[in-house]
Amino acid sequence: MIPRVNILGVGISAINIDVALETIEGWIARRESHYVCVTPVHSVMECQREPDLRRIFNASGLTTPDGVPLVWLCRIKGHRHVDRVYGPDLMLALCQRSVTRGYRHFFYGGAEGVPEQLAASLQHCFPGLTVAGTYSPPFRPMTPDEDDEVVRTINDSSPDVVWVGLGSPKQEQWMADHVGRVKAPVLIGVGAAFDFLTGRKRQAPRWMQRSGLEWLFRLLTEPRRLWRRYLVNNPLFVLLVLAQTLGLRRYSLE
Repeated sequence: MIPRVNILGVGISAINIDVALETIEGWIARRESHYVCVTPVHSVMECQREPDLRRIFNASGLTTPDGVPLVWLCRIKGHRHVDRVYGPDLMLALCQRSVTRGYRHFFYGGAEGVPEQLAASLQHCFPGLTVAGTYSPPFRPMTPDEDDEVVRTINDSSPDVVWVGLGSPKQEQWMADHVGRVKAPVLIGVGAAFDFLTGRKRQAPRWMQRSGLEWLFRLLTEPRRLWRRYLVNNPLFVLLVLAQTLGLRRYSLE
């Protein structure tokens, strides 16, 4: 069992990208069904407001430390090997390995045309990558019949990995509802990775990512959409972590 660090009641997996890849490849080899939550600070804060969402994150196969503050907290707790497991980096690393291992990938999410563009871009980067299929769901809720048809489409394509780019928390809820129904061993929620890797959105420079300043870059590029996420959530996160550290507030992983 991979240990988890309790950060405000969310069990963050004490991993780095190499451990994540090894774990995912083990699931594929054993045909075990799991989902992966790629988890920034924003998702931890969403879990404070929605207990059902917190249970989804804690029931995952992996809840990766996407945010640099989560990496720092894991290291403070004694897990010195922990490093950031960022959605776009995980996708690129696993796709690169897939060329020789033959893993099949399905891309679910994004606006119309985006999953196809992403698949084409990845195949250009990694010649020989097998794309099992793509699907861009409607923005409205799907009917049960439509959902059943999507599940059949995915299962008929026999993927090993389904990449889910619906944004949080929608993608985590979708994965929790579909793990087991979708026969792929691995479902991975990667949020904005669909847009980042197709060039629809700009990624922060690496130095900002490594120093924990990616939030500032994203705030400056999308201030109207993201101001509340970063200017309200981030200070509140710091206060809650301080309270947890001092024993003023206690959190369960149940």
